[in-house]
Amino acid sequence: MDPIDELLTRGVDTIYPTKEALEKVLRSGKKLRLYQGFDPSGDKLHIGHAVGMRKHRQFQDLGHEVIFLVGDGTGQAGDPSGKKTAREKFFTQEELRANARDYIHQAAKIVRFEGPNPIKILYNGDWLNKLNLIDILNLAQHFSVQQLLERDIFQERIKRGESINLREFIYPLLQAYDSVHMKVDLELGGTDQTFNMLAGRTLVAAMQGREKFVMTVPLLTDAKGTKLGKSEGNVIGITDPPNDFYGEIMSLGDDSIIPCFTLLTNLPLSEIDKMEQSIIGGENPMTYKKKLAYELTKQINTESEAKTAQEYFEKTYQQGQLSSADLPTVSYKTLPTNVTIVDFLIQTDLVETRAEAKRLLRQKAVEYNNEIITDDKYQITPAAGDIIKVGKKRHLKLVE
Repeated sequence: MDPIDELLTRGVDTIYPTKEALEKVLRSGKKLRLYQGFDPSGDKLHIGHAVGMRKHRQFQDLGHEVIFLVGDGTGQAGDPSGKKTAREKFFTQEELRANARDYIHQAAKIVRFEGPNPIKILYNGDWLNKLNLIDILNLAQHFSVQQLLERDIFQERIKRGESINLREFIYPLLQAYDSVHMKVDLELGGTDQTFNMLAGRTLVAAMQGREKFVMTVPLLTDAKGTKLGKSEGNVIGITDPPNDFYGEIMSLGDDSIIPCFTLLTNLPLSEIDKMEQSIIGGENPMTYKKKLAYELTKQINTESEAKTAQEYFEKTYQQGQLSSADLPTVSYKTLPTNVTIVDFLIQTDLVETRAEAKRLLRQKAVEYNNEIITDDKYQITPAAGDIIKVGKKRHLKLVE
């Protein structure tokens, strides 16, 4: 496929004002300045983020100026996108910058921050935190309350009697100002960001009298149609260990296979279409899901790690041949002698948060020496030979 055709079609939902208008600019040879923002309300980039970053890489390879924007300014307001209720916690700039500390390392698995035409890294707190009262009032005068209330998520909250926090309400204005300050020609983001990105288009036209393109990319969803992301608790992290990553891809619903191949790989669309027809025709989708898991693990890690992850999955879940000798290990001597199961799961990196640990315990997804544990205050004394299992994919053996 022609590179510009692929840029404008594969993995693209909508282009504003039109695909034809953007194509005309691209084919004229003009190099665009564009960006996507990432509010670091969590410390992990996931495969949902990868959809937009892969599009960034395409623009980068075609010589355009691409900005990776860390939203440590907008993140303080709290993006209401996809939030059915108002946030209970708002982050400080210090917390957001701490979360984003490892973002570049993670994103580097997909885009280039070094070498030819490197992607630029900016933080919008550097300008948003310097706005004064008059600056904010001048931004606000370009929008009406009715315009902002038209947002679908706010309409849903109003119908349910849920509150709309004023911090969230002004979020689109702050994101819109990013486009003005950076003087970008195009903004890229998921379809859940359409309202915010179009606000930027409005502000660029009002304050700078010029065009700003918006390109939305589809959201990755699970079998239930739920977005894959930190808000929904179904994150598949870009830097998850290869064995875990492979297994997490395998745990996706069968109806995720084709969208993931389309949005996250370079496999020709003609080949993907053949897969889809085979699945519709009754062929077992497991073959294609394993191909997907292998391809994504290789793409984000290495081919060797992808092979090892596939072998681990097959031995563990398909053949049931994994012995205790094959399990990942940690020395019990590095752990406290008496510890709650929640603290144990965190200290051994089997979970990231106490909330996740408690949720897994409630779901009867934690086994210690073949005993299902549900009490989050359960005390254990780690010893050599102990085996812990968390869900179907996370196993650990304690050794000397």
